[in-house]
Amino acid sequence: MLVDWLPQGLKDALGPDIVFWIGYLSNGKHLGWYASVQYTIEAMVFGAVVALILGLIAATIRNSGPLPLRWLAAGYINIVRGVPDVLFFLFFPIAFEQGLEWIISFQVCTPETLALNTGQWPPCDAANLSFSKPEYLVLACISLGIVYGAFVANVISGALRAVPAGQLEAARAYGMTRGQVLSRVHIRQMWIYAMPGLSNVWMSLIKATSLLSLLQIMDFVTWAQRLGASNFSKAAGLVHEDWRWRYYLVLLIFYIAVTYISEKVFAVLNRRVRRGVPLAEQNAT
Repeated sequence: MLVDWLPQGLKDALGPDIVFWIGYLSNGKHLGWYASVQYTIEAMVFGAVVALILGLIAATIRNSGPLPLRWLAAGYINIVRGVPDVLFFLFFPIAFEQGLEWIISFQVCTPETLALNTGQWPPCDAANLSFSKPEYLVLACISLGIVYGAFVANVISGALRAVPAGQLEAARAYGMTRGQVLSRVHIRQMWIYAMPGLSNVWMSLIKATSLLSLLQIMDFVTWAQRLGASNFSKAAGLVHEDWRWRYYLVLLIFYIAVTYISEKVFAVLNRRVRRGVPLAEQNAT
């Protein structure tokens, strides 16, 4: 605990009450709570990266891909956006894990074992998988990316269509190839129209990170719930009543701080993508 490192003179100056709370808030459980913030932030960042990659691919295919792929991209965008976050967060990791176990069972399970374990899961003990926290975190990031990638794709698809056709015709008139028009003009100007919508998607993704506990990850929210729950056993630590609202208040402040920082970052990005764009065109957005 941090209090063990404090000089005795400083302890005397602070008083027993403050020293007690310093010791309580720096014990092993609270240090675990503070460390769990990394899982929430990693889920935010890597989930957003996956969502942006999937969104760009799906939006590009929806706008200019072959007809069958356009149908597939439109189906992904329209269907996934209608699936509740919690449902997909439960479905994808479980389906992925059991799908791997099903494939592995054909390699490691004997026909006799499969026959004996009919109706049971996993098909045999050798095919049983046990994921660790990092692996569940990867699944969480992919789940967030798939869900919010559909929202990103919808935003980017609309932004691509919002770029004035005259800009693209002018680029082609200068002799640019189709790829050059797409990368240097179309996508470059698309960000101006997409940034407000992407900001909203990012805010929604931030809130969805509170679902990490569904994947057996001891995240910031789970630790707060456990630390704040009523405790009447001295062996388990400080005896206290229900303090969950105090810990939830810390969560509230944390998410408000992340939201505030995000707004500032998007304001900078918004100014950055508007550089070199005519003022009249910016006002049109």
